[in-house]
Amino acid sequence: MAKLIKLKKGFDLRLEGAIASAKVTDGEKSQHFAVIPDDFRGVIPRMDVKEGARVAAGDVLFHDKNHEEIKVVSPVAGVVKGVNRGERRKLESVVIEADHSNERKQFDISARDAKSILLESGLWSMMRQRPYDIVPNPNAALRDVFVTCFDSAPLAPSLSLVVGEGSRYVEKGVEVLKRLTKGKVYLCCREGEEFSASQAETVVFAGPHPAGNVGVQAANICPVNKGETILTLDIVTLVRIGRLFTEGYVDFGTVVAVAGSAVKEPRYVATTMGCELSALLHDNLTAVPNGVRIINGNVLSGVKTAADGFLRSPYRQVSVIPELLRKDEFMGWASLSARKFSVYRTFTHWLFGGKRKPFAMDSRINGGERAIVMSGEYDRMLPMDIYAEYLIKAIIAFDIDKMEQLGIYEVAPEDFALAEFADTSKLELQQIVRTGLDRMRKEME
Repeated sequence: MAKLIKLKKGFDLRLEGAIASAKVTDGEKSQHFAVIPDDFRGVIPRMDVKEGARVAAGDVLFHDKNHEEIKVVSPVAGVVKGVNRGERRKLESVVIEADHSNERKQFDISARDAKSILLESGLWSMMRQRPYDIVPNPNAALRDVFVTCFDSAPLAPSLSLVVGEGSRYVEKGVEVLKRLTKGKVYLCCREGEEFSASQAETVVFAGPHPAGNVGVQAANICPVNKGETILTLDIVTLVRIGRLFTEGYVDFGTVVAVAGSAVKEPRYVATTMGCELSALLHDNLTAVPNGVRIINGNVLSGVKTAADGFLRSPYRQVSVIPELLRKDEFMGWASLSARKFSVYRTFTHWLFGGKRKPFAMDSRINGGERAIVMSGEYDRMLPMDIYAEYLIKAIIAFDIDKMEQLGIYEVAPEDFALAEFADTSKLELQQIVRTGLDRMRKEME
């Protein structure tokens, strides 16, 4: 029988534009696909191909400078159309012009150990490690593996629907992951959407967001201590691993949730990783006077992207919200209008079931940065056994001893996304945590 963990801290942000139907539609055909190196935190890219080179799906595009065995591969077959660089020649994107052939690289799954195949296939770079929330160090001894099987973020897709018939590869995927660790493989599920495998331990979570964050799940099962490393991934990546070790190739197909109040028809779209956003959003955006904001991922921890951008690697959803709903409001932020939202009872929306009804929001933060108020509001949004406000202050001061004592090794920026939303101080908590983790890693290594 699966273990049940009930989380009370957190908050379910209900937004307008949720998907009502489980039907999956085919997206428009994308001519170009892109791989963004920034999606692979911890990897310093070194190109393996040049512009004009022909690649098959699964062929290596670039590798990590420090660990050459870590590879990032092409999701489609075609010609490398652009190797785009920014300031100081930083690699910003690799664009492939697809030929829509079914050419893909086959891997000899019997010739080498599991880790080598995962590294060569690019699937290793789709996983993360704690501490530091980076692409895993191939040389690290992995204590345990945590697989999150659901997403609790606003407008998030059902991962069981995204996986679909691929659920038959879960058993094989767990078998492969079990070879990487002497510890346990945990499948962290939501009630009613359980996955199971003979070599894994299923844990069911109940409670509001961020219950679906793999870091929160790991912290409530077996927290990461100094000197330990755990591997984290989602069920979609697990299924890709299982398919690779069953059929010998990587499937880069995916199902994306296109949702938000600025979407005409919120829906699930079948596509391929790295596709053009225009193929997902084609003729499906509402006319908003002040424009829309397109976000790769959810509204709390996603990345703002231009309309001519691409679907980023880690994300299973695209959220679209208005940039500005009501430009001129009577009394502005001091209005008592029920159309204004607050996590707390600052406005009157709570009198009308505001926490249960979907709410239309825009991209404004409604305030400016100010000093941290030690009120415990971060702790109410973070179901982990850490003092979140004290940890943020320790990161800002870069007090290494306090950061270690307060749980820096357990957290990732996405764990603080909800706290950042509710923060009356309007601090960029995710960026603070990301900077702290990067500095900590540099100091420790």
